[in-house]
Amino acid sequence: MYYVYILTNKTKTVLYTGVTNNLQRRIYEHKNKLIDGFTKRYNVDCLVYYEATPDVKSAIMREKQIKNLLRSKKEDLINKVNPNWDDLMI
Repeated sequence: MYYVYILTNKTKTVLYTGVTNNLQRRIYEHKNKLIDGFTKRYNVDCLVYYEATPDVKSAIMREKQIKNLLRSKKEDLINKVNPNWDDLMI
């Protein structure tokens, strides 16, 4: 399986969209700041949304679609499945 996911920071001011074939491992890496870059710099480690697909090409395509959405549309996606913006990977 492949996963497209959205992370936020504690104050919910930053959104990050990514793709992975191992959601649990990838979120662990974000939470433990193991990868340098945007999420480490802005403390983005709260999983608020994800989608699963068996096809890597469709996962990458969906990641690009979500990245190109306005923030309000990303918030709509999150609010439909996680209205409290709880961390889904605790």
